Amino acid sequence: MKKVILFILSIITSFGFAQNPLEPITWKVSYIEANKQEGEIVYTATIQEKWHTYSQRATDDGPVPTSFSITTNDNFELVGKVEETGAHEEYVKAFEAKVYVFEHEAVFKQKIKRKTSKAFSISSYIEFMSCNDVMCNPPKTVSLPFTLPAAETTPKKY
Repeated sequence: MKKVILFILSIITSFGFAQNPLEPITWKVSYIEANKQEGEIVYTATIQEKWHTYSQRATDDGPVPTSFSITTNDNFELVGKVEETGAHEEYVKAFEAKVYVFEHEAVFKQKIKRKTSKAFSISSYIEFMSCNDVMCNPPKTVSLPFTLPAAETTPKKY
């Protein structure tokens, strides 16, 4: 009887894992301090081979563009908008449109102005979509909370 139950549990577990959506993109957040008052929050996506994600540039017929929501507080303010580098334009059959895509890695930077030299938390969310040549995952939102360390007297990368 135990063997039958274990067999059934293994099938259910295997089926459950087979149904989980693919996670071809992982995100990390870091901070580069320019001086005691200014720096950049850096969002880096590591993209698995044969997968890609999309630029912030929206197209009428294309996928959901990558977007950022950064909650400001009394400790800092945003300077400008999130900037990106490295996206290239290509025709994507799934959308029958030219879109801007990232492969392997995507880097986005948001400049900030600190209002305190003490450490503080930043709450941010990223909405993005991932596709390969066969399929697209539904748009996903990830939370990337981050604690900004106390300001240094000399520029430093964290």
